[in-house]
Amino acid sequence: MQLSALPKHTLPREKLLKKGPHALSDAELLAIFLRTGIAGMNAIELAESLLTQSRSLQNLFNASLKEFSALKGLGEAKYVQLQAVLELSKRYMREACLRDTVFTSPDAVNDYLCLQLKGLEHEVFMALYLDNQNQLIHDEILFNGTINAASVYPREVVKAALKHNAASLIFAHNHPSGIAEPSEADKLITQKLQKALALVDIHVLDHLIVAGNRCISFAQRGLI
Repeated sequence: MQLSALPKHTLPREKLLKKGPHALSDAELLAIFLRTGIAGMNAIELAESLLTQSRSLQNLFNASLKEFSALKGLGEAKYVQLQAVLELSKRYMREACLRDTVFTSPDAVNDYLCLQLKGLEHEVFMALYLDNQNQLIHDEILFNGTINAASVYPREVVKAALKHNAASLIFAHNHPSGIAEPSEADKLITQKLQKALALVDIHVLDHLIVAGNRCISFAQRGLI
């Protein structure tokens, strides 16, 4: 069925304008992004098919260009548009953090870090530099690759923290395996960083591990 044949109040764009984006299903939101369907499928039906093939929105959004383009109805142009939307979302959240968000608990950074780190195919180690009001000054990826005592250098972390005049830090890294539990190497490097930063009176508030949609907090586990 063509979208034009559907009752107007059920069309995704009209529904969004009347009820807000939260009222739309994943398929309806994706249909707005797709704009058009393909032969034999309207935009909503195509969106439902894509979600079924991908098994989740996350899988669809995290697909490589090759994987994305292999799905019927998608191609390079849509891939570029989607990646632009995702990057805008990350920048929006980062801007909000820099302007408004006060990190007073591990839960306050979960959404931001999940958006930044989930879906990456390799491990990265990230630092969030906070002022004495626990507001975000700056964030950056410090190290790439498997996180262990040999690949994360406390001296470099201390130098970066002093450069940004941080009063405290939150660390985060991802587990591409999807297993969120902290390893012994994760615990060891966290302890080394705590000791090194304590020498210059900088506190480590937390270390978070992002694995898929899960975010594990060292602070909540009593590991910091």
